[in-house]
Amino acid sequence: MLLIPVYGKEACCAHITYVLKQLLLFLAVNINMMKTLLTVISLTIFTISAVAQDVNLKGKVRDADSKEPLEFANVALLDKSDSSVVAGGMSDIEGVFNFVAQPGEYILRIGFIGYTNFFEEVNLGERRNVNFGTLELVSDATNLDEVTVEGVNSIFESDIDKRRYDVENSVVAEGATASELLETLPSIQVDDEGGITMRGSGDILIYINGRPSNLSGDDAESILEQFPANSIKSVELITNPSSRYDAAGVGGIINIILKKNERTGFNGQANVSAGTRDKYNAGVNLNYGAGKVNYYASYNYQNRRTWRESEAYRENFIPGISRFLDQDSYGERVDITHLIRGGLDYNVTESSTIGFYAQGNFRDRTSFNRLNQRSLNLEQGLDSLYVRDQDDFRQSFNFETGLSYDVEIDTLGQKIFTSLSYSRDERVQTEEYEQSFFNSSMEEVPANYLLQINDRPQTSDLYVFQLDYIKPFLNGGQFESGLKGTFSEWDRRQDFFQGDQGSDFQPQMIDTLSNTYRFKEDVYAGYFAYRNTLGNFGYQGGLRGEYTETIGFAGNRDAAIVNNYFNLFPSLYLSYNMGEEEEFTANYSRRISRPNLWSLSPIYRVRDLLNLSIGNPFLQPEFTDSYEFGYMKGWERYLMNATVYHRASTNVLTRVIRLTDENIAIQTRENAARRNSTGFEIVNQVQINNWWEATVTGNFFYQEVIGDNIEGGFNNSNYSWTVNLLSNMAIPNLFTLQIQGNYRGPIVFPQGELEPLWGINAGIRKNILNDNATISVNLSDIFNTRIFRIRNEDQRFVQDRMFNRETRIGTIAFTWRFGGFRDRNGRDGRDRDFDDDDSDF
Repeated sequence: MLLIPVYGKEACCAHITYVLKQLLLFLAVNINMMKTLLTVISLTIFTISAVAQDVNLKGKVRDADSKEPLEFANVALLDKSDSSVVAGGMSDIEGVFNFVAQPGEYILRIGFIGYTNFFEEVNLGERRNVNFGTLELVSDATNLDEVTVEGVNSIFESDIDKRRYDVENSVVAEGATASELLETLPSIQVDDEGGITMRGSGDILIYINGRPSNLSGDDAESILEQFPANSIKSVELITNPSSRYDAAGVGGIINIILKKNERTGFNGQANVSAGTRDKYNAGVNLNYGAGKVNYYASYNYQNRRTWRESEAYRENFIPGISRFLDQDSYGERVDITHLIRGGLDYNVTESSTIGFYAQGNFRDRTSFNRLNQRSLNLEQGLDSLYVRDQDDFRQSFNFETGLSYDVEIDTLGQKIFTSLSYSRDERVQTEEYEQSFFNSSMEEVPANYLLQINDRPQTSDLYVFQLDYIKPFLNGGQFESGLKGTFSEWDRRQDFFQGDQGSDFQPQMIDTLSNTYRFKEDVYAGYFAYRNTLGNFGYQGGLRGEYTETIGFAGNRDAAIVNNYFNLFPSLYLSYNMGEEEEFTANYSRRISRPNLWSLSPIYRVRDLLNLSIGNPFLQPEFTDSYEFGYMKGWERYLMNATVYHRASTNVLTRVIRLTDENIAIQTRENAARRNSTGFEIVNQVQINNWWEATVTGNFFYQEVIGDNIEGGFNNSNYSWTVNLLSNMAIPNLFTLQIQGNYRGPIVFPQGELEPLWGINAGIRKNILNDNATISVNLSDIFNTRIFRIRNEDQRFVQDRMFNRETRIGTIAFTWRFGGFRDRNGRDGRDRDFDDDDSDF
């Protein structure tokens, strides 16, 4: 039975007191280290701009369809006589712009790549402040002639430091999990163990709604499988994050935005889907907005049965043992998940908002697997056979809650953002194995029968506190600063029992395979950044400082393992506007990859008795310097975004396999000396006509891993490439057709290579019931080609492995939307005016 803890008032107070004590202790102990950083932040926060211009201009830019703010939109005042630029600025992450101008009559122009330019004549008169309110831009892809067709909606949007994919319009991901959805996006690949890479680099930081997650799981795939694709609104890929983001994540950040409506009145959406071989999804999203409060709630259910199979063939060069090991396995599992989420946003005043949310995730998994291990002699004859049957039972529960408070200090855009969140994760897992032994004559030997039971419980707690401050200046510049504390603790245990002939087949605990590990990591961070423009030249510079305290306790060790360190992470972004929808960019950032729990934990993972894995509690963090140079050019129906990038890493976290004299392969983690990755990526977005859009992404890169500091001296390098196609066709008066395909070239690691693979998905969608409902059908991996093949080489062995999970899945889905939409003023959102008061947007 899964026990869900209920914390009382005293426990909650104790947790909060602990976090505050840790923050104060850090500031006291490290006052000299933080002195410079905090002084700069404090002085700038209280700086008052010295020179006032005649008219202060303010407004907000957002997407007309999604209502999402548009960052880096170009805003300009044009001279009415010759359309020359008189003054202007750029919108920030909230879509807000601020700049100054002289009184007079002008043309206001707002532009953003992929959107139709906005023009309006304005008369600034003699007013001191002018608030343009909220201005909406219409996407070129939806600005169609007046014909009765279903519009083709682009799912891709590119900003200076990230890409956003509106996956609500993804037909091929209907009925899928978050992990399967990510596989359909450009630049992302998922390996045989569920690990995610972006542009060929691993160690991706995964955010849920802008926050780190501690959901249970041995890998990223286990985290993402707990979220159905239908619960996701959009996905942001941040390839080279600035100083406002956590420094962790060498390969970048993937931010998954869950659905949350903000419409006035009662409205919502319900969906249900069914897939081949028992795959079922259902969900509902509800919203009620009235006055100052907006309430939202959602529930999503998954029940999915999937199969997996694998093969491995290993040649051993160790004397005295069988020359070859031939393995194959087949297994199935059933995952049942419930995701419940709710919250509210309360506008305390016109300039301040309080937000609250709570989320619960419940998961049950049952699975079985049969493994055949044949030891073969030099002539490929049978020496022995193990048949190993596994039954696995898992239950997990995750609870997360948080508060946020945002306040706008003045009408120029000076703001403070604060948030506090807490999450608790629990998991219980029991693995049961029965292993039979057959001799070279295929006769079963009962004396060699084994019964094994492995109990693997785990708990974790995560606290995150964040404070951010934004200060715009009248000259168009903007200063940002903030503090953040992330406090996490994990507790793992493994109790491994074995029954054999020596114990009369009664399970007895095996001390060498049983252990406990408790790990605590606290990260204290502060940052500042400044951005501005000089004519067509834009720049942003920032510095982030992070102090990390870690301590690990292993049950089989007397002494704790302590590792504390402080690091600075600079970042610099440059841009040059060549003209309308044409821009050069260059950026640099320094990143860190801290070893995670699974890499550190000194507990053996016993898949079978000939293949084990164990963490390394002495791992050091990996550091990466990342450089990018980009060029973006937009035409009427074509957008090109090209990037040249280079990443140089040291203390590289990598997997290493060693073969013992007893023919046991043990996989662990070590720090390789360095890794270099250089590549060229190009994104081509083409609107072929009013009903057909295609995005083609290509990435060609060279990578090398140098591990001459590791025993055995592993070095490897290769050239590789990826190609991704996403095509959307709104066939007039019929349906929307979406085709997605990708190819990934070989990926190297110190001891081998992950071989190429490719796959194609397709789906169709049709709006029905006066566009209040949608029905869709899709088929993933049409040709069943997404099969992982890996080759490992060492002085003691050569191994080829194939891993195939169920990827060819057919799904039919139905979505129903209900409730009308009005904005908070009761209008349809098309009419607007501006005034010189201090009203909010």
